[in-house]
Amino acid sequence: MKRIGLISDTHGFLDESVFKHFAQCDEVWHAGDFGNIDLVEALQKFRPLRGVYGNIDGQEIRSVFPEVNIFNCEGVKVMMKHIGGYPPKYNPETKKQIIAEQPLHFNSGHSHILKIIYDDKQQCLHMNPGAAGNQGWHKVKTIVRFTIDGSNIKDCEVVELGSPSLTKKQ
Repeated sequence: MKRIGLISDTHGFLDESVFKHFAQCDEVWHAGDFGNIDLVEALQKFRPLRGVYGNIDGQEIRSVFPEVNIFNCEGVKVMMKHIGGYPPKYNPETKKQIIAEQPLHFNSGHSHILKIIYDDKQQCLHMNPGAAGNQGWHKVKTIVRFTIDGSNIKDCEVVELGSPSLTKKQ
């Protein structure tokens, strides 16, 4: 059994409360748009980190993380991609990858919109944790915690971190 902390779209700002909210997590997964390598290193020091680069991430982050990350956690095949869409409105490339890879869990970011949707057609749970940074049009910063127990994905919790503050250092 593994407890996962899912975050995305930090855009160079990491709310310190993330460490408190992810304290009971075994791993942190970041669905792209880290923003800078210091943020990556802070998360790596905290917990094992899996992720993908996002469209704002430069070469330093792209050299660490792939565009698409496919891996197994417990009994669940996971696919992560920053710009992927959501059921049933995946972007065409992502839809092909989901059909070919048949993950049970698909994580994306980019939209800054929190969405947790089960795709009956692909038999895949999609999660987008929204945005945890200060950049963007979202009104509330969000992250997600959940548990993978064998092949079960359960105990999903959405955590609100408050409103973005553009006065904080980014």
